[in-house]
Amino acid sequence: MRGQLLLVGHEGPMRARLRGILTVLDYTAGALCFANTIEEACARLEQGPLDMALVNTCLPDGSGIDLIRRLRGRSADLPVVVVSSPGTDAEIVGALIAGATGYLLEERDDTELTVSLRGALRGGTPIDPFIAKRLLAALVPKHAPTEAKLAAAGSAKPLLSARETEILVFINKGSTNREIADALSLSRLTIESHVKNIYKKLAVKTRTQAIFEARAYGVLN
Repeated sequence: MRGQLLLVGHEGPMRARLRGILTVLDYTAGALCFANTIEEACARLEQGPLDMALVNTCLPDGSGIDLIRRLRGRSADLPVVVVSSPGTDAEIVGALIAGATGYLLEERDDTELTVSLRGALRGGTPIDPFIAKRLLAALVPKHAPTEAKLAAAGSAKPLLSARETEILVFINKGSTNREIADALSLSRLTIESHVKNIYKKLAVKTRTQAIFEARAYGVLN
């Protein structure tokens, strides 16, 4: 049974596009809530649980990063996906650190956005390839000598167990805890325990943050 989705800061043609995409994902018009500002979005959150929030980073009363932080603070399990135009590196990293569980670009076609949002609803962490490329470039500058890159990656490498690393690979592919449990023939509670340990060792709070921290440390190739 589908719940409700919150769309923040999307107007005109983009709102119409998202409405059509979400209809394909079995969300009726009545299941979609719209907010134009941070305050409207937070007020809607007080009215009941949501399946997911889709946030534009450009809002009239503040930064989308501030909104992401507030939404995650009020509902730690709420998936918050940025659907926006490309921002600066600082804005992209800031959104992910604030707790965004995905970052998609409005310029992608409806099919690409549909697949990505379906993955997000299943617990995945959809990152647009263009955004991922910029993040990786920021983590490992092209001008840095190879030796320096390796030293930086290995100097403070977290001590993840073989099982935790294996689970992290599944997370990187967008697998949910249930899917990981089925693939490894383990219980979901066991997977959740491993995920908590991964978060603790990487000092992160979300799956997206765990992926990028692991890449920065060289845990994920």
